[in-house]
Amino acid sequence: MNKIQKKHNDLLYFFKVCCFFTTTNIMFDIGKFTKIKEILEKNSKKGKIVAISKNHPFETVLEAINHGVYIFGENRVQEAMAKFANIKANNSNIELHLTGPLQSNKVKDALSLFDVFHTIDREKIAKELSKYQNLLKDKRFFVQINTGKEKTKNGIFPEDTKDFLFFLKNEIDLPIQGLMCIPPIKDDPKYHFNLLQTLAKENNITDLSIGMSGDYKEAILFNPTYIRLGTILFGERS
Repeated sequence: MNKIQKKHNDLLYFFKVCCFFTTTNIMFDIGKFTKIKEILEKNSKKGKIVAISKNHPFETVLEAINHGVYIFGENRVQEAMAKFANIKANNSNIELHLTGPLQSNKVKDALSLFDVFHTIDREKIAKELSKYQNLLKDKRFFVQINTGKEKTKNGIFPEDTKDFLFFLKNEIDLPIQGLMCIPPIKDDPKYHFNLLQTLAKENNITDLSIGMSGDYKEAILFNPTYIRLGTILFGERS
């Protein structure tokens, strides 16, 4: 047993003893992860899976890590801190992505924990991030585009993409790696992935964060940088 595995086992024992989580529902489907990973690597030049572990217990994350998974996504800063602070301190290979909306009062904490941010969606949060230039090194940011112009979703409208990217680059110096979208549930996701890909090309952006458990097969056709998979890997959330 190597040192990293021993530390993981020690952490798991600690959480069991303290009764922070029960162990009755531990499940990570390594078979599906491996199969999807093979399909992704065959069809995408640089695609990677973000394993969305929100609302799933600490033990399940450790199980995934023991299977070789190292990229995870969380939606809430506080939950991510509880699960990943010790894990990241003991394993430098772990890459943590924020895939949910970021609140201004959580920015500093988020920058101390997350490596990639998928939901830059308004000037206010971008300005708040820019206050911590010393913490931005090696961080990666994606702008969320509301391709369906849904009132219930965050994100920049497609027609505002160019102006927003200009603001980020030239006014507050926030480096943007890519674009992200979540298609309306009733729409053909390919329309929205194609729109996002077009916006990226028009603005000299190369990376896309697209595809979730229900539409990752369609997303793979658009050479994504990341697909974000939760339910298909971890099962239904508690």
